[in-house]
Amino acid sequence: MHDLLDNGARHPAAEAAPVSHTPVLDCVLPSDSSGAGRAARRFIVNGRFLATEPVGVHRVATELVRHAHALIASDLSLARRISLELWIPSDAQSRAKVLGLPYRVVGPLNGNAWEQLTLPLRAGRATVVSLCNVGPVLRRNAVTMMHDVQVLLSPASYSSSFRRWYRLQQPMAGKRHRRILTVSEYSRDQIISAKVAPAEKITVIHNGCDHVLADNADDAVLKRLNLAKGSYTLALSSLQAHKNIAVLLRAFARPELQDRTLVLFGSTSREKFVSAGYDVPSNVLFTGRVSDGELRALYESAAVFAFPSTTEGFGLPPLEAMRLGTPAIVAPCGALPEACGDGALYVAQDDPAAWAAAIAAVYDGSRDRSDLSARALDRADQLTWDRAARNLINTLLSL
Repeated sequence: MHDLLDNGARHPAAEAAPVSHTPVLDCVLPSDSSGAGRAARRFIVNGRFLATEPVGVHRVATELVRHAHALIASDLSLARRISLELWIPSDAQSRAKVLGLPYRVVGPLNGNAWEQLTLPLRAGRATVVSLCNVGPVLRRNAVTMMHDVQVLLSPASYSSSFRRWYRLQQPMAGKRHRRILTVSEYSRDQIISAKVAPAEKITVIHNGCDHVLADNADDAVLKRLNLAKGSYTLALSSLQAHKNIAVLLRAFARPELQDRTLVLFGSTSREKFVSAGYDVPSNVLFTGRVSDGELRALYESAAVFAFPSTTEGFGLPPLEAMRLGTPAIVAPCGALPEACGDGALYVAQDDPAAWAAAIAAVYDGSRDRSDLSARALDRADQLTWDRAARNLINTLLSL
């Protein structure tokens, strides 16, 4: 990796990393004219993620591919060195069209069979790049991004079949694939601790969060839900054990927040929480699924964003809120301190009373919201997808 340049703006966690660690953090793309006359190195992006209902890791893959493609397309010398091709199964075409990038439909098969059989067999000598935790496990010429090893840290959050598959494929990929990418120093350490992959094979590429600026805020959602600006706390609606929404439900049942509203966005409904045995206070509002524009409006108009997760490989939701200037309160767990830095407030993940007090302090002015907002924005502004894509390209060129 001698040809890579570093702009010096490293995250503090990276400075303390062991010597054996080789992250490509905050790099600028190297210029190189020596590749003139040679064919560009081919990398095939595993586009299976476009065939399934989008979740957080799909957002990461989408933004990395989109920004990496833009960087290559805008730099002729870089295009001579690297070719990044998006391959998809036939059932991914509708989302691939929305992505707006060139793609190739490769058959036969779909689903897991496409990823494990069709893709590696058709890829020839090109390197297969998978960005959503899973890649073709039997192929050696591959690069795979493992966002976390949550299936080991919070097994109750996943189905038994999901746990079995991840516990099988992650160590295989970690052993066989040329490089393992991950999204935080925390995830890197967990991957090493779980013996999924050795330290020298892992590169950390922090996520961006500026995608939240791409869509205009759709304020109609506020009218539909009868919400006034600054009148509510926003959080994710999820029954996954590690998302720890129970602590917020207990906090909003306390006297200091009984007249405040907790808004939970996402597909998990009140009925599902009740069926799962949770006591849901009457001051909790469920939005259901929302569009990106509606979510931006909810972020921007919230008094505060709450994220009590007990473990995260990175933690995009609080950073999305922070990028829009909304203060975030998070648990000091997983990669959240690394990702959010001094831009967020931290409250113990198992203390509903402390969560109620911290949220109430924002409402009643005990904490200066304008200062919290400025700190949030300053931290989130450092994490861009352009930077992440540059680091991805540098990593691939360094193989």
